[in-house]
Amino acid sequence: MQKREDAEQSLVLFRKDMDDATLCRLELEHRIELLMDEIGFLKKLHEEELWELEVSAQSPQAQAGARMELQQPDLTAALRDIRTQYESIAVTNLQEAEEWYKAKFADLSDAANRNCEALRVAKQEMNESQRQIQSLTCEVDGLKGMNEALQRQMREMEDEFSTEIRSYQEEMGRLEQEIRSMKEEMAKQLHEYQDLLRVKMALDVEIATYRKLLNSEEGW
Repeated sequence: MQKREDAEQSLVLFRKDMDDATLCRLELEHRIELLMDEIGFLKKLHEEELWELEVSAQSPQAQAGARMELQQPDLTAALRDIRTQYESIAVTNLQEAEEWYKAKFADLSDAANRNCEALRVAKQEMNESQRQIQSLTCEVDGLKGMNEALQRQMREMEDEFSTEIRSYQEEMGRLEQEIRSMKEEMAKQLHEYQDLLRVKMALDVEIATYRKLLNSEEGW
């Protein structure tokens, strides 16, 4: 992640250097254009001066022509010096611009190489991240499948347990009903036993009374 951020930062700096180089190139081109315009103006001025000198030389006034002939070499030399000076300045500026471009191109080439390396590393990290994401996705899909299988198994177990619980509840209901029936039967039998016991006790009393009466009659 850090290398990717460094690569993005390097790209930003690279674009800034390109913009600066473009602005500098435009400025140099403008300066060269101004120099060329000035040189052209001086050439035109020089041509006009030469033309005026030629016109003056053809004038019938010999004295003025003589002065012009005397002044012509000095003016021509001055214009030649000015043109040489500006041409030298233009050549110097062109050489400086060429050297600046070479240095800037070398810097940009180094920056591009660094950016290419950073981009390669970032791309490699991105591929590794994608591989990890795919691996994690497969793992998540596997866990989802296991979870679905477990949930299905739990539902089956719940259904099975629900069936068993219903069976147990039905069995318990049947047993409770049998117990209630047995209790009712036992209560009924107990009631009958108590009735029979009362009858037996009454018979025993009656028999004892008869025996007593019989014994009394025999004693007479």
